[in-house]
Amino acid sequence: MIFRAPEDPIAIPDVALTPFLLDRAANRGEKPALIDAATGRVLTYRMWADGVRRVAASLAKRGLRKGDVLAIYSANCPDYAIAFHAVSLLGGTVTTINPMYTSEEFDRQIKDADAKYLFTAPPFLEKTKNIKFRETFVFGEWSLDYDGAVPDVPIDPRIDVVALPYSSGTTGLPKGVMLTHRNLVANVLQCQAIFQVREEDVTLGVLPFFHIYGLVVIMNLSLYTGATIVTMPRFDLQQCLQAIEKYRVTYAYVVPPIVLALARNPIVENFDISSVRTLFSGAAPLSAEVAETAAKRIGCSFTQGYGMTEASPATHATRVGEMTGVGEPLPNTESKVVDIATGADLGPDKAGEICVRGPQVMKGYLNRPDATAAMIDAEGWLHTGDIGYADARGRFFIVDRVKELIKYKGLQIAPAELEALLLTHPCVADAAVVPMADEEAGQVPKAFVVLRSQTSIEEIQMFVAGRVAPYKKLRCVEVTDAIPRSPSGKILRRVLAAR
Repeated sequence: MIFRAPEDPIAIPDVALTPFLLDRAANRGEKPALIDAATGRVLTYRMWADGVRRVAASLAKRGLRKGDVLAIYSANCPDYAIAFHAVSLLGGTVTTINPMYTSEEFDRQIKDADAKYLFTAPPFLEKTKNIKFRETFVFGEWSLDYDGAVPDVPIDPRIDVVALPYSSGTTGLPKGVMLTHRNLVANVLQCQAIFQVREEDVTLGVLPFFHIYGLVVIMNLSLYTGATIVTMPRFDLQQCLQAIEKYRVTYAYVVPPIVLALARNPIVENFDISSVRTLFSGAAPLSAEVAETAAKRIGCSFTQGYGMTEASPATHATRVGEMTGVGEPLPNTESKVVDIATGADLGPDKAGEICVRGPQVMKGYLNRPDATAAMIDAEGWLHTGDIGYADARGRFFIVDRVKELIKYKGLQIAPAELEALLLTHPCVADAAVVPMADEEAGQVPKAFVVLRSQTSIEEIQMFVAGRVAPYKKLRCVEVTDAIPRSPSGKILRRVLAAR
């Protein structure tokens, strides 16, 4: 059974992303587009649009051509929106990189994406030294102010890739997700049809722009609607509350750990955050009880969204007044539930794997036709790897995961990556990593290890922590005699997770 949005389909133009946004920015002039909460720096819509064109002209003069990949390795800041759209305007592709990545993780993504240019910020320069780029540009220090003409680059919105974030999909190591101009234009319009962000809104930009949620649902949707984005380089509850109070944030994009803090942390009472009219949560599951408590405490409405990087990202969202489940499909999105064993379509209230189909579904994985075929079937259905069901009204509920990813505060952690690292430890003979429930983070990684020689749990944790981003470090390690596996050799993670 196929479920669709209760709303009518929307028109999605075949246009390139950045001209689509720049056309709407022209009439907004001196209205603030982005404000840096850390410094108070304001970038108006006129300054943003002018900056995009100047940086694009400078990059073209320095050799960036259509199809070239440029990496952005930075925390949130107003210049992020200039850099991304300058590359987009030239028909280039941006691969966004988590600023918490280690040098090794950074190098791996750069090489896989074949990035030729880099935008970064001073705190991250040291970790980029192993890769030689054609040019590296540092936010705050860049000399990209060439007042020349921007080349007229023909862009096919359905073919040309504008964003290349990395995702582990349903399993395995991170892969480049090829998102076209049409993918992102479609998802901006699909989201706006339901989220109803207003031109007078002030949106909270604390969630990272390197993540598809921050890139599309916060940055690009806000620029489309004419809202003002308050950017923050990282989440700190007190600083976040101060920014909401100071800039009178009205639309707060958050993830479940932030909702939990807003619902229960006593310091919230020290700030006036009554300006918030909508709290929007995504990237990981959230209970209706926590959502309701937070919304009631603030005095605002609450919306929850669902999706994945491979869908640009949003596919479902709750409608006004709903706080249970992840809602109905967005306009122009089809969704169904299939039996995990047979692939047969299931009706209401029958749990199976959730599949989606729509204009926001990725072009595929970079240089991974095998992984693409495993993710998107011949009929165009994207298999999410999540187990859930739809009720008779078409509202979807997530109950489990087929996929093995660990979601830490909305960030993905691939067990296979940590397992491969553990197996390089001289004292580890075998290893498996599973999610462990955590009230604040949602999930944290726990490792089961079989030892070949004596070592301490603390030493293993330190070994891993020194080689991965902080959010990937092992919170728990348990020594075991053997790792349970299926006849084909696949780790039986559910057996371990149930211990």
